[in-house]
Amino acid sequence: MKRNASAWVYFLTNYTRHSLYIGVTTDLERRIAEHKSHLVPGYTKKYQVDRLVYYEEFQSIREAIEREKYLKGWTRARKNALVDAFNPEWRDLAEG
Repeated sequence: MKRNASAWVYFLTNYTRHSLYIGVTTDLERRIAEHKSHLVPGYTKKYQVDRLVYYEEFQSIREAIEREKYLKGWTRARKNALVDAFNPEWRDLAEG
């Protein structure tokens, strides 16, 4: 993860890969730590969605929000294909 960007769009999944969550943040490391600690109420906490499998960086939060909205309109198959191209093993990119 590069630290010079201002914002990120990220995908999280759970250990079964049945759930996929798309989020946006200005501090990716902090936000992923919150998800991994299950501090974020709602969908990610309920379904144990805490594995970072994809991210994109942007120079502004506005760009990141636009991209997040665009990606959320995609089919699950198209989202999966994006992750497959970026991270074929769907490994947790926040580990290590």
